[in-house]
Amino acid sequence: MVEFLKHSWRNGVEILILAIAIYQIYRAFRATRGAQILVGLGIIIVVLTLISAVANFTVLNWLVTRAAPVLAMALIVIFQPELRDALARLGSRSFLTYYSKRRMAFIERLADTVLSLSKKRIGALFAIERGISLKKYLETGVVLDAQFTAELAHTVFHPKTPLHDGGMILADNRVAGAACVFPVSQREMQDRSTGLRHRAALGLAEETDAVIVVVSEETGAISVCADGRFDRALTEKQFRDILARIFLTAPNTHETESVEKLEGKTALPASGGGDLVSD
Repeated sequence: MVEFLKHSWRNGVEILILAIAIYQIYRAFRATRGAQILVGLGIIIVVLTLISAVANFTVLNWLVTRAAPVLAMALIVIFQPELRDALARLGSRSFLTYYSKRRMAFIERLADTVLSLSKKRIGALFAIERGISLKKYLETGVVLDAQFTAELAHTVFHPKTPLHDGGMILADNRVAGAACVFPVSQREMQDRSTGLRHRAALGLAEETDAVIVVVSEETGAISVCADGRFDRALTEKQFRDILARIFLTAPNTHETESVEKLEGKTALPASGGGDLVSD
């Protein structure tokens, strides 16, 4: 094993660098118009390469090999706007701050949207993905992959729309999906005003590290469940401060809080069922 690691560590580092590069390219181009072209070209190249390798087609293999430089030039032309934008950000030494500013703008937009929903007493449930993937919950709803806007959130959570009954998953500063079903906490709630949305928020927080934001339909109260805390009936300042602490500052000092702390916040006994109210 030691000899293997000694002679093969470079291969591992090379694979890691390539994987990171491919992932970053995917993130940069997945929402662009040229993304489908890139995927199409990739599929064609892979299929032709496999066919020529399996069937030993000499001419086809020669064509695929010689076409690689032409395809590289074609990709440069196709993705010229995206490449120019990326190089401009890198050249202005703002590459790292770009993502910070983008996240800050997203959090500000989310806060404004939640406060607007609260004032109109439109019930809402947001789950913001962090380290643990929410893909299995996304599959229970409707995949959207859309830019997050206040108008979209109001439309989704309006009581008359088909997607209002469920949670909205936000990932990579975008709306991944809506009408998603979250696991409901099985703890018995002493506070009978705690509704289904709050129990779903608590249930998802028990299984993932997501940040869940709830807007009560009855009262318009805003709640945030994350990092072992369930803060309810937040003021505008408290809500914005919590989002800033979670997403715009250093890693949370509250992550190690115990389950007892969470139960104390929500008045939760050890186990049991409980009646649900409409919210």
